[in-house]
Amino acid sequence: MRIVIAEDDALLREGLTLLLRNEGLDVAAAADNPDDFLKAVAEHEPDIAVVDVRMPPTFTDEGLRAAVEARRRHPKLAVLVLSAWVEQSYAHELLAGAGGGGVGYLLKERVGKVADFLDSLHRVANGGTALDPEVVSQLLVRRKADDALSVLSPREREVLGLMAEGLSNAAIGEKLVLSAGAVHKHIGNVFLKLGLNSEDGAGDRRVQAVLAYLDH
Repeated sequence: MRIVIAEDDALLREGLTLLLRNEGLDVAAAADNPDDFLKAVAEHEPDIAVVDVRMPPTFTDEGLRAAVEARRRHPKLAVLVLSAWVEQSYAHELLAGAGGGGVGYLLKERVGKVADFLDSLHRVANGGTALDPEVVSQLLVRRKADDALSVLSPREREVLGLMAEGLSNAAIGEKLVLSAGAVHKHIGNVFLKLGLNSEDGAGDRRVQAVLAYLDH
């Protein structure tokens, strides 16, 4: 797995680079500003980019905007946002453009275990999603009450919300105290009600369902 990092905090940037390399992963470049990040993505063609939201020069949303631009230029690029902030508008744009590579958005202070972070990194690199529950909660504030998801039952919405966090079927069952069969049935109903094509792979439909969940 080839990785490009965009993080302006020198200690965090170097620490993250060291951590990932110690795990045997290829950190091709680590940039401290959006311009160098975009150049590194073009040069190294990484599988995934790990990006902070607030970067120079204004420390508002430059990193996230750069991630959106990187995805526009390289549609199959997986992006894992790692930040202390939830920036809603560009987060929606990033998610809406997630037709090729995976996408994740984790909050730094809520990453409690290195193993969990690495699991999220691999999941996103493989085309999946990894969204912090707080990120999901804040993004859903913008969703209309009469959106397309109104066809889902409360339990189906609950299952879909856990899918957005990146939980597997087994983890969803454990969280909601449901059997494997019940989880499978709820997810099947979600796919059916959202009109997701059964000819697509299960992973593709899962990501499409999550994007539908967040994009209303």
